Amino acid sequence: MPSALPSGEPAPPDGRLPRANLDAARGVPFGVYVHVPFCQTRCGYCDFNTYTAAELGSGVSRGSYADTVLHELRLAGEVLGDGDAFGDRIPPASSVFFGGGTPTLLPAEHLGLIIRAIREQFGLAADVEITTEANPETVTPAYFAKLLEAGFTRVSIGMQSAIPHVLEVLDRKHGPGRPEAAVAEAHAAGFEHVNLDLIYGAPYETDADWQASLDAAIGAGADHVSAYALVVEPGTALARQVAQGVVPPPDDDVLADRYVMADELLRVAGFEWYEVSNWARSDAARCRHNELYWTDANWWGAGPGAHSHVAGVRWWNVKHPARYAAILESGRSPAAGRELLDEPARFTERVMLGVRMREGLPLAELPDTARRVVPQLTSWGMVDGPAATSGRVVLTQRGRLLADAVVRELLG
Repeated sequence: MPSALPSGEPAPPDGRLPRANLDAARGVPFGVYVHVPFCQTRCGYCDFNTYTAAELGSGVSRGSYADTVLHELRLAGEVLGDGDAFGDRIPPASSVFFGGGTPTLLPAEHLGLIIRAIREQFGLAADVEITTEANPETVTPAYFAKLLEAGFTRVSIGMQSAIPHVLEVLDRKHGPGRPEAAVAEAHAAGFEHVNLDLIYGAPYETDADWQASLDAAIGAGADHVSAYALVVEPGTALARQVAQGVVPPPDDDVLADRYVMADELLRVAGFEWYEVSNWARSDAARCRHNELYWTDANWWGAGPGAHSHVAGVRWWNVKHPARYAAILESGRSPAAGRELLDEPARFTERVMLGVRMREGLPLAELPDTARRVVPQLTSWGMVDGPAATSGRVVLTQRGRLLADAVVRELLG
């Protein structure tokens, strides 16, 4: 969850949403995101809203965090119900995602308490996907067993690299081989769906390093791989190192080459891309929670700095865990601000996100100005010709590398 918050407009103290937007949410898929803002150490590239023990200050503890989240979930039930039976408007949660930070720094039993509260407030779909992110050094076979018992169905493990010097420059604390061992432990505990997160383009990473990391991730047996280009975010330790000339910045051409390597190696290994940065061995292995974000569905984000969206209303919570807890204890919404998106803004987001997915964009939903540029995009090798003529705009590999340019052309 990025640390910078938008400006927006003030959010109402009780968190209420406009009735028209609540009515528009009827029947739209719904999920819950739970932000856990704790980390053992801060990675130099990360700008997420996270805190080490030394940064938290007084008034916050990991031990009481689950109880604080339960306060917000009760508020969410009241806001989304708005006097009606919850299920009459919002369907049961089809996905729950614990992100961070490092959710697995909390006892698995505490995460289970939050899942039970979500079930009580919103209901859970019969085939609900419940995911937690995990740093490989924070999990054990016993912990995985407790996660499964708590109701989790999927684990996402932060591998980032298999190469010691790359892990060092990224400030990762686990050693090579530990993520692969964690995948094996998760499978042994009974998890069918396990993701590995990778980062490419770190300073001093070579092509051979990146291939070794891909080979290790493929060999680990995970059924999902996410691979993200390293971004130097303002305000991070990495940004300061780059500005001071201590380490070189990522090279765009190298990042493109690394993406192609990932796409081709993963395809040969039986993975198919379904979003620009995500590959899965099967449809069942896709991250359904992320698909909520990419398809303009609805979700409630609980936790400091978490973002939510319901039918064109987007809001975000205050950042610091102590202030978040104090506001909830006072009986008020922790929302720091919100924005009401008009239809042109929602359309822009649907194009920006939808074009990144393997299913692409239906031509019929695009205005004439956008449809007219599709033949040109096809001639440039950025849009798949057969897919375009069959009624959808689907990116080629080249188009995925230049997805932002495709969006600009489509939006004029």
